[in-house]
Amino acid sequence: MASNCSNFDPVVVIGGGFAGLTTVLALSQSLQRPPIILIEPSPRFVFFPFLYELLSEELSLWQVAPSYKSVLKGRGVLLIQDYVERIDVKAKKVLTASGLSFNYSYVVLATGSVPNCLGVPGIRENAFTFHSLEDVDRLKKTINELKDCQEEKKSLVVVGGGATGVELACKLADLVDANTQIHLIESGKHALPYGKKFNQRNLQKALGKRHVEIHLETRVLKIGSNKVLCVSYKNQEPKTFSLAHKGVVWTAGTTANIPNLFKEFPLKRGRILINKYLQIIGFKDAFALGDAACCAKGSWPLNAQVAIQQGKSAAKILIALRAGKIPKQFHFFDYGEMISLGVGHATIKLLGFPLSGTFAFLIRRLIYRAKIQRLLLVSLLLRGSFLDT
Repeated sequence: MASNCSNFDPVVVIGGGFAGLTTVLALSQSLQRPPIILIEPSPRFVFFPFLYELLSEELSLWQVAPSYKSVLKGRGVLLIQDYVERIDVKAKKVLTASGLSFNYSYVVLATGSVPNCLGVPGIRENAFTFHSLEDVDRLKKTINELKDCQEEKKSLVVVGGGATGVELACKLADLVDANTQIHLIESGKHALPYGKKFNQRNLQKALGKRHVEIHLETRVLKIGSNKVLCVSYKNQEPKTFSLAHKGVVWTAGTTANIPNLFKEFPLKRGRILINKYLQIIGFKDAFALGDAACCAKGSWPLNAQVAIQQGKSAAKILIALRAGKIPKQFHFFDYGEMISLGVGHATIKLLGFPLSGTFAFLIRRLIYRAKIQRLLLVSLLLRGSFLDT
């Protein structure tokens, strides 16, 4: 497991999402901390589970998306706001789009994911995604335009019935006027197909209460400027139909954000192959985390919970390797699932305990606030975890 790299060279982390930022902050708190460089093109860290509350203005921008400069202030981390153009694995160098070059002892790829259009025509021209602060602003503008529109019947279409889609559908239903119909399209037999049973049942109630029209076993064929062409597979004979719309939000999946410049790394289903030590297969000095990575044996969910745990584990592994010690493998622990169900409501199942309604919403808010504070401030518990490394 040990590497022959120089400990004078920094650990370079590419990508400042949950996995990358957690790695950087955890490394910065280690008693044996290495030099650290974070390369991230965006000026702000976005806490994605709170994007829904930013849309509804239940939370403010500073609570959801603090700047990287404020997060990393005083931590001894060199922040480079740039894109990576190439990784030279033989020379152990990272080269950026602006022409900067950095030697590394270890490189960590945490480039996250981007929306997957699945080859459906019209998405880029006629649909929103819900993946960034810009998406929130665009959707807010659409909601305000719908409120000003005097048409008797209006509709918004959400494509994708996973966690993002169902949370967004419930939130939108609470934000639009009574004349706007929310449609939710899901290709599977159930909304929230991989969710906990308890949360699935509460979701069905929440969607029904908000009169969200659900189209299950349905795929989108094309998105036009004012219509969505769909095909339903509920019956033996596929049935084609269309939905008029004033806006479409595409949440039907993501794909790993793997720039073509990383051609040396092995891929599986579009994600970088890693081992149980989070190292890229065939590269002892390169790691991949979060949505960009895929375990060669077994699998982990693609969510923030996994990314944060991987970031903490990666930091411990890196510190151990630099000290010439044998590191511990990464093990994911599933704490549960929390789903927001519109303004002021949620359903959660944590450590086997179910809860729904307003109190569940408050618990979700408190847990996420604690999580973002631990992530950004690096709690005493996280600092203490490095005392024995």
